[in-house]
Formats: sequence, structure tokens, C-alpha cells
Amino acid sequence: MVRVEIIRKRMNRLDDYLTVLKKLQRYSFKEFTADPERYGSAERFLHLAIEALIDMGNHVIADSGLGVVNWYSDIPKIMAEKEFISSELEEKWISMIGFRNTLVHEYIDIDRKIVYDVLQNNIQDLEDLKRAFAHFL
Repeated sequence: MVRVEIIRKRMNRLDDYLTVLKKLQRYSFKEFTADPERYGSAERFLHLAIEALIDMGNHVIADSGLGVVNWYSDIPKIMAEKEFISSELEEKWISMIGFRNTLVHEYIDIDRKIVYDVLQNNIQDLEDLKRAFAHFL
């Protein structure tokens, strides 16, 4: 059985991360890239937001006995197979996980244009996944 307190705690953290990310959206690309605190914050809070979603998905799968997770990309696949998310949201989440891997493992070579684009155009995807997990509260 899914433990509500685990989902709630991560959702609260996700809300905190989304608040910061939405504040960072107000900057132009030039303003964003001119300030290491801005782009560094965006990178970190995007990473943390994606981690929160991964943690929630992993928790739901493990506690509900829905399958085995060998790779982070297994989480959205299983969640879609069990109809907790749409196939469209599954694809977006898999892309997020790929982006997360770039943030974590290729941090020296991160393209700030991509980070800015994600910040400006993909926050709604995080919100959509958050809503999917609200089902478990």
C-alpha cells in the first residue's frame, strides 16, 4: 500500500521547487545566462523536481508491487502500463529523466539554452505529473 506521508512530503518539496522555478521564468535569456546564481538555481531545482517525481514513482511501484525498476526510465513505463499516467506524459517523463541525467553527469557541458528552454516551456509537464501523484493522497 502506498504510504501517503511519503507522497505528501515529496509533493510539498516539489511545490517548493516549482515556486523557485516559476520565479526564474521571468528573466530573459540574456539576464538568465548573465547570472550564475540564476542558471545554477534553475539547473539544481529542475534536478530536484525530477528527483522528487522519480522518488514518488519508485515508491508507488515498490509499495504497490507493480513491477521491478532497473532503470529510472522503467518508472514512467510502469506507471503508464498501469494507467496512472498517459502515454504522452510517459514520453515527457522519460525525456525529463534524460535531462536529469545530463544535469547530473554532464554538468560541465550543459547548454544553458536548453536549460532556459526547459524552464520556459516544460514546467507544466512537472505540474501534470504532480497531479498524477495527487491521486495517491
